[in-house]
This record gives sequence, structure tokens and C-alpha cells, in this order.
Amino acid sequence: MQNFSELPISTYRKERLSSANFTIPTPVQVAAIPHALAGKDVLATAQTGTGKTLAFLIPVIERMLQQNTPGIAALALVPTRELAMQVVEQYNALRGKLLPPAALVVGGLAEGAQLTAIRRGARLVVATPGRLEDFLDRRLVTFNNLNTLILDEADRMLDMGFLPAIRRIVGILPKDRQTLCFSATLEASVAHLVHDYMRSPVRVALGSTLKPCENVRMQAYEVSADRKQELLQRLLARDNGRCLIFARTKRGAERLALSLSRDGFAAAMIHGDRSQSQRTAALTGFQQGRYRVLVATDLASRGIHVQDIAHVVNYDLPEIAENFIHRVGRTARAGTSGIASTLFAADQRREILALERTLGIKMERMQAADVPERKDRKPVAHRVLSPSTSRISRLPGEILQAQA
Repeated sequence: MQNFSELPISTYRKERLSSANFTIPTPVQVAAIPHALAGKDVLATAQTGTGKTLAFLIPVIERMLQQNTPGIAALALVPTRELAMQVVEQYNALRGKLLPPAALVVGGLAEGAQLTAIRRGARLVVATPGRLEDFLDRRLVTFNNLNTLILDEADRMLDMGFLPAIRRIVGILPKDRQTLCFSATLEASVAHLVHDYMRSPVRVALGSTLKPCENVRMQAYEVSADRKQELLQRLLARDNGRCLIFARTKRGAERLALSLSRDGFAAAMIHGDRSQSQRTAALTGFQQGRYRVLVATDLASRGIHVQDIAHVVNYDLPEIAENFIHRVGRTARAGTSGIASTLFAADQRREILALERTLGIKMERMQAADVPERKDRKPVAHRVLSPSTSRISRLPGEILQAQA
């Protein structure tokens, strides 16, 4: 399959794909979509940024059009609110006028609108396991007519401790259904899930899921702790394009984002303690270019799909090696190229070497002295709300109410 127009789907669906600028399928789409359209269970593993979402949305939408029965036809379980929102957005862009909007079922948002979408006849529910389990316990949703289950970013859901909730949810679904499982890795826990809930799945495995994309230039800078932020600012001043920076802790992400903002960079932050409205504002601003820099914890290493991220910076080393892959996977998506820079101190040399051995990679050692000094510092105005607190309010276009 060289073009989506070759798929055995309706002309209307092809037109919707074309209008959304989807013309040439990615390898995972080429491999998975025909089997999914044939009604087979599919287990697909591929690196992040390879188009797995569209690989399940196309067959799900086509099946809904062919089997226009009332009730929820498909359920997609995903690990994070942000990913759920992006799946819903992509579905709504493709469904056209022949299908109702999807229902978003996630924590952190008012449940009224979510229940309204279900009661108005949503055919697709995109949910995080915790909120959906709560709805099921209160008997607010039923899946009597469900024919397709999607487990998206399955390994991430299991990493986040959702296995008990997933088992309870899947346990009440109709047994006669199609199951599509998409994951960046195939760990033992995912394999158990596959064994329990899938029927002779077609296996789709593309590239190494434990190595970064070949289009990512990986480089590492040894730098002392007191010069780390200075080097980061020099890297940001030297390079253009969006930059995603990973910090290990929530407090570290907050401090770094505020410091960058004070020093003239349009920066926002996202981590688990931020409200949904704050997280959405930061991500939307990053997507739309109002913020050039997004500082995040590993919450954002999966499930946040922003096109054209030119540079990923590991300001802090990840706690586990696999998180390095998911962080770096935010750049060089859909065939583009990108840079991943890792900052480490002299006493972390062993950690860097262990990371490289575990993942079978080699980062190019770079010299901090070769990064030019920053010459464009333009401090951004800010004000402290109260001398008795550490809360800071940013002016429009910067960070809103973040703790220092």
C-alpha cells in the first residue's frame, strides 16, 4: 500500500483522509490497517511517532459505518488525559458528518460533559482506566454492543499501575470482539495482557522498540551542576525550533521553567500536579507556537504528540533506561530529523555508560565550550504576588501561577 486511496474503505472515508492531509501511510499503518479491516486482532509494537493512532482509527471508523448499530461500538483505553484528548481530536477530524463525536472519559475534567457525550450517542469512547472504572462502578456507561477494544500505549498504562483497572474493565466487555493492542515495547506484563485478552493476534513489529529512531542525532554534554542551566540556555539560543526539556522531578521542572521564562525564553511546564486547564494551556501554547520551550517530567514522554519538535533535552537523566527512548521519541517523528541532548555531571559518567549499554546506543560526546555564548538575553517582566509566599504570576504569554 503506497497511498491511503488504495485501502478497501469507503470513498467518503478516503475523502476525509485526504482533507485531513493524510495521503501516504507510515509503515505501521501499512502493516496493521489491512489486518484490522479484516476483523483480526492486531498486536503492534513500533517506536513512538510512527502513526499508531491512525492505524486503529481508520479500521474502527470504517467498521462503525458498516455496522451502524446504536450504542458504544469501540472503546480506546489510553494512559493519559493528553493522549485521550488527542485521539478524540483526530477521530473528530476524520469522522465527518456520518458519525457522532467521540466521548472523552478522563479524570481531571468535569464529568457532566463526558456523560452528555455518551448519552447523545457516542459510538467511540476514549478513556483513561481510572475514570472509566469509576463510571462503570456507578453504572453510568454500558458496553453491551461493543465490538472493538483498543489498548493504546499499553506498556505505559501498565507502568502507571493501571493493570487492575484494565482487568476489571475488560472483564465486563463482550467476549466476541476485536482487540487492537498498540505499544512501544512488548514487556512481560504486556505479553500477559495479550495472552489473556487477544485471539491469535497478527503480530506487527517494526524496528527496534528499545532504540531511538535513526533520524535522531544523540549527543551528550558533560557539565558541572552550577553550569548546567547556562549550557541549556546557550543550546536554546543557538538552535531554532520547538524544544522539549525533561526534568526528573515536578519541583525541578517548575524551577527550570520559571528561570527560563525570566531569562527571556517563552517557556511553559507540564507535570502531574498541574491542573488539567494548566496542562492543556501549556500544551496548546506549545503546539501553537506561543511557547517555544516546554519543560516536563516523564508524564510527557508518552502520549503527547506535538509535530516538529526540533530538540529534546534530557536536563536530568531518566530514572529508568526505557524512559530515555520515550523522551527521545518526541522528536524526529513521521520521518523528520531531530536532536536529543543529554546533560550529565562528571559523577554520572557511569550512569551514562550503563544507559548506553542497556539500550545498545552511543551518544556523541560534545564539548560545552563549543556551544557559543548567549548574546540575546532579554529578561521577561514578572512580579511576585506576595513576599510571604513563593507563588509567582507570569504576564500574558508566559507561565501562569507556578510555584518557584
